[in-house]
Amino acid sequence: MSVQSGKQFVDLVVDLDGTLIATDLLWESIFQLLKQNMLYLFVVPFWALRGKGYLKHQIAERVRIDPALLPYRQDFLNYLREEHGKGRRIVLATGAARRFADDIAAHIGIFDAVYATDATRNLTSKLKTQFLIETFAGRSFAYAGNSRADIPVFEAAGEAIVVAPDRAAAKWQRAHPTRLFETPKRSWKAFFRMLRAHQWMKNTLIFVPPTLDHELTNWSVLGNALIAFCAFSAAASAIYIVNDLFDLPLDRQHARKKSRAFASGAFSIPFGLQMAFVLLAIAVLLATRLPLEFGIVLGVYIIATTAYSLALKRMLLIDVLMLAGLYTVRVLAGAAATQIEGSFWLLAFSSFFFLSLALVKRYVELQHTALFEKNRIAGRGYRADDREMVAQCGVASAFAAALVLALYVDSDSVVRLYSYPWMIWPLCPIVLYINIRIWILAHRGEMHEDPVVFLISDWRSQIMIAIGAALLLYGGARA
Repeated sequence: MSVQSGKQFVDLVVDLDGTLIATDLLWESIFQLLKQNMLYLFVVPFWALRGKGYLKHQIAERVRIDPALLPYRQDFLNYLREEHGKGRRIVLATGAARRFADDIAAHIGIFDAVYATDATRNLTSKLKTQFLIETFAGRSFAYAGNSRADIPVFEAAGEAIVVAPDRAAAKWQRAHPTRLFETPKRSWKAFFRMLRAHQWMKNTLIFVPPTLDHELTNWSVLGNALIAFCAFSAAASAIYIVNDLFDLPLDRQHARKKSRAFASGAFSIPFGLQMAFVLLAIAVLLATRLPLEFGIVLGVYIIATTAYSLALKRMLLIDVLMLAGLYTVRVLAGAAATQIEGSFWLLAFSSFFFLSLALVKRYVELQHTALFEKNRIAGRGYRADDREMVAQCGVASAFAAALVLALYVDSDSVVRLYSYPWMIWPLCPIVLYINIRIWILAHRGEMHEDPVVFLISDWRSQIMIAIGAALLLYGGARA
């Protein structure tokens, strides 16, 4: 019991996961452990068999959490600081591992005592209740928590403070009116940002093969392309979610990415895993409606994007080659779904064009990111002085794409497909204009981090793309 100017304050005991911070350290640390080495996936279950406390302890011995980067519930933390300033004794009692709890307590600097999980004891729910009753030896205490596991502690405490409650804790709070720090409202906009819905535009590449083969007006072909588009969009969103879960520490160091759904704590990690599973199930179900070849391409895409998220994006040049390959895989998926034979010209053009865009993405990151690890940009394999070389490679790839397109326009394939091949020639300067303009804007520092998002929102690029599409669809009727 603390005292200030004759006034007594009941000690305030504070939970950590979901209460003080808008995340769960067990889930976060599991993903960071797997990011270090995926083989831990086979070890974690054996640790869990020895108890949740042992599991948390073993993970904490191998993973470091930076307390400065965690998403704190700022309104509640401000309240704690005010109470601490009044002389109230504040205690941290958490089911998180001791090592994590001590680091966070040291960072915040307001806790008079820290009780946490160790290798033999998982300090949650009824065990936490019993421990606090014994620790306070009959003295009253206040408790701040957020979840179903905290309800037994609420019942034992002299005062309960409910912070951002889950469904069970919210129901308890309504039945026992007490101080409430409400959960920030989640909007549909935030949900679609979690899915990266704007990135679905990349999957319109699926429509390229039937468009170039003049089969887009065939309802059967169009229907298959639409199903393929939905399958790829669902799979892509699932992979984006998993990628975000692995990249939480890096995203929180980034000026824009720190506001992402999981980095900010707007959505919980278990919710993200559930959504990823549902989205993958949708993708697989849709794939069963299409030819087997499409399912194979979709499987390759899922494996490749997962490998990219876990390791390849940190490898110099391998990352941009993989990104360019993933764009090209979308074109192959369109060909597989519609049973249209893939063109060598199309694949060659796609490889160079999208390699240029991938290099733009890295160039902008090198330009705008100030956080470096051992002279490298955080989470990447590039150094600050690689920027000019990246730009040179990107511009060269842009001209290579235009060259492949020019050779294609002069090939027998165009003569066979178009009555007026000369109407396809303007595509070459259009492609150069789009690509080189992107590089000039990137050099000026005026480019969005993702050039594909830029293309979607830039009206000049949209006009160029519309002109090119008109030349392909209407100016070049099948002979």
